[in-house]
Amino acid sequence: MPLHRTEILAATATGIARAAQLLRDGKLVSFPTETVYGLGADARQGAAVAAIYEAKGRPSFNPLIAHVHSAEAGRRYVDWNETAEQLAQAFWPGPLTLVLPLRAGHGISPLVTAGLGTLGLRVPAHPAGQALLQALDGPVAAPSANPSGRISPTTAAHVQAGLDGRIAAILDDGACGVGLESTIVGLAGPAPMLLRPGGLAAEDIEAVLGKKLVMRDVQDPLTAPGQLLSHYAPGAPVRLNAAKAEDGELYLGFGPGGGDLNLSASADLAEAAANLFGHLHRLDALGKPIAVAPVPDHGLGEAINDRLVRAAAPRG
Repeated sequence: MPLHRTEILAATATGIARAAQLLRDGKLVSFPTETVYGLGADARQGAAVAAIYEAKGRPSFNPLIAHVHSAEAGRRYVDWNETAEQLAQAFWPGPLTLVLPLRAGHGISPLVTAGLGTLGLRVPAHPAGQALLQALDGPVAAPSANPSGRISPTTAAHVQAGLDGRIAAILDDGACGVGLESTIVGLAGPAPMLLRPGGLAAEDIEAVLGKKLVMRDVQDPLTAPGQLLSHYAPGAPVRLNAAKAEDGELYLGFGPGGGDLNLSASADLAEAAANLFGHLHRLDALGKPIAVAPVPDHGLGEAINDRLVRAAAPRG
């Protein structure tokens, strides 16, 4: 990944405006939340979200949490419900993520949701993070701002030590209050489900709801960050490393040579990552077997191939 100078921005009106503009321009910006520094990209821009994985060296495409400045902003992207409103009024801003079905016309990159039909939303409480989200007035996908496998960063210096030259800017507002990751509650099913314990106690959530949270069974689909992967798999068979389509197959190309759809005609792995889930969904809707061109197994190609292998795995 080409290196460039990472700007260190003070949490002033000027610095926040600059950070918001960089996000609009598809760049990566690290910003503080009440727990750790996040590595943010505009969740509506697939290439920007792909750059998160590239910068972190994240090995596979997990669902990411989208950060917004308010419940009102979050309702633009998901099918809101009474339980979501109840929990948002009680705990937002704060360390609670709500997973809800995506609404029609949501505009969120499929790379944020890992191809799923749900989105995790959070409203962080940190003043600088809040100010940035309000200045952008859009959703910011943001895992922790550290190389994968490294300790989560609680200062701008931690972020700079791990990602200097790999991201556009760091919005520096001192040390975060060190805490647990957000608690994740799924609201896409028949009852509220605890998908990941975190900085907000389940008992506090249950006190507001007036009932127990459902605990996720190991057999339940995995729909949120912090869990094992949930893998979108097309309904039709998928054949990998195919030089061309056979009779009756659709062809998902990569690089020159076309195809029914092409992940990236210019063989750009970031573009391919941004297109991966959307293209699979579009081809799957046609109801035919899918042949996929070879994708180089380096950089983001490793994550792309990881997902393709899982999509092609035999299913019972």
